[in-house]
Amino acid sequence: MFFDGYGYHGTSFEQSYRCYSASFIDKPQIESGDKIIMPPSALDRLASLHIDYPMLFELRNDAAERVSHCGVLEFIAEEGMIYMPYWMMENLLLREGDIVRVKNVTLPKGTYVKLQPHTKDFLDISNPKAILETTLRNYSCLTTGDSIMVAYNNKKYYIDIIETKPSNAISIIETDCEVDFAPPLDYKEPERPAGPTSSSRALSQVEEAPAEAEPKFSAFTGTGRRLDGKPLKQLPPPVSLPGSKDKGPAVSNGNNTQPSGSSSQSTARQAQGKLVFGSNVNRPKETKQESGKEAKQEQPQKKEEPKFQPFTGRKYSLKG
Repeated sequence: MFFDGYGYHGTSFEQSYRCYSASFIDKPQIESGDKIIMPPSALDRLASLHIDYPMLFELRNDAAERVSHCGVLEFIAEEGMIYMPYWMMENLLLREGDIVRVKNVTLPKGTYVKLQPHTKDFLDISNPKAILETTLRNYSCLTTGDSIMVAYNNKKYYIDIIETKPSNAISIIETDCEVDFAPPLDYKEPERPAGPTSSSRALSQVEEAPAEAEPKFSAFTGTGRRLDGKPLKQLPPPVSLPGSKDKGPAVSNGNNTQPSGSSSQSTARQAQGKLVFGSNVNRPKETKQESGKEAKQEQPQKKEEPKFQPFTGRKYSLKG
């Protein structure tokens, strides 16, 4: 069966055409999707066949052995020619005017697709998920190994189709498809900071050890002294500080003698001819009874002293 001199025959549609990019026709919108423009004779043939809708086609470049899939937008091209997006020609390694074979196919509805952006700039978009969903509305099918183009903010982003399920080519029209992303091709993992070395850990442990050995503050651990210089009747028990086992208590010795510094000061005062009250530096150790006896002996001595009588001295003459 033949139509207008072209070899349409059989129960399926399969024909070879010369392909051209969208720059040869006033249809720039086809660059943002995967649909091609075919001649009217192709519509007549497809209408006579019992094909499934929507119309999906397989594009094959026999010279480079590359295969892709697409939909159709209009049937207004010249006979023997088709117009397709330029990114699709790049996937098929086609140049302007090359021969491409077109065949109608039926694809299963996709359930899973994994995408990988070429650059990490795509992830810098404020809402890449919404942009991708809007762009994929212009697509009818996806093929594993293809690279689709996403246009946004006067910039083109290319994304690879890494995996599709349930087959290598799927239809994404009126279907719920799970979308997964792989790291961009130019993505580099940040370098992890190096962990602390064993030497630094050892130094930190050495620094913590002396801090723990320092004694804690203990209040009221000193000794008491009388203002008149006399020895205390009862010495307070020595208080041992934590962490100072070898050091003795800072109190007077068993003889209850004062420190050498105080004795040297009192000696210096007496050497200058001054009388210091309450000084016990040069006195021997006395008991309470001896000190009481001396006090009694001093009292009668004071009573024996004569009272002061004026004009009781002797007179002397200047003549001698």
